[in-house]
Amino acid sequence: MSETAFQINLVEDEESLASILKVYMEREGWSVSVFRTGEEAIKFMHNGVHLWILDIMLPGMSGYDLIQKIKENHSEQPVIFISARDQDLDKIIGLELGSDDYLAKPFLPKELVIRAKKLLHRVYGGGLHENLLSISKYQIDVVRRKVFDEEKSVIDLTSKEFDVLLYLVENANVAKSRRDILKEVWGEDYVGSDRAVDDVVRRIRRKLSRLSLETVYGSGYRVVS
Repeated sequence: MSETAFQINLVEDEESLASILKVYMEREGWSVSVFRTGEEAIKFMHNGVHLWILDIMLPGMSGYDLIQKIKENHSEQPVIFISARDQDLDKIIGLELGSDDYLAKPFLPKELVIRAKKLLHRVYGGGLHENLLSISKYQIDVVRRKVFDEEKSVIDLTSKEFDVLLYLVENANVAKSRRDILKEVWGEDYVGSDRAVDDVVRRIRRKLSRLSLETVYGSGYRVVS
């Protein structure tokens, strides 16, 4: 398993500024997607974003409109607003809508990077290695309980499927019995057949076809990293 880069979505219609900011952030090892409009960006709301950086003044959908859509769908995703308009008013409105920080234009690109770093650290703790797991080209976001494929599309898993997957991945290369899995995922008080595990494993295999999820006869299951 390996650490995966932070995914930053930058929504800025000023092309030269967007290009400069992208370069600075990519120097940090972050993956940066740039969008010129809110309408374009909103299509990528579910691509495993860790931070949004939004210009308030955008053609068409404003940054205010966009943050409301983001927070309706992913309230946990942090947002930094950037704007050249009335600083105090924009800052107050932005905070009311759920933004985490505000930067007034003009600003130094390095200042945005520093603020973004602090915000990412605050939200994700010691780093992505604690919250993101990568295996077989799938990305598992432990905090948001989501799994993404190579194209960063969300793979739809039930709560039980996610819990079983996470348990096996966190114990990669170690065989876990059905009883172990039931105790960890279903709980000590579970009453029912251990075949419930088989059903969940079958669905995980169908949804994550590249995952090496082996049946260990007489022992249970294991994920091979």
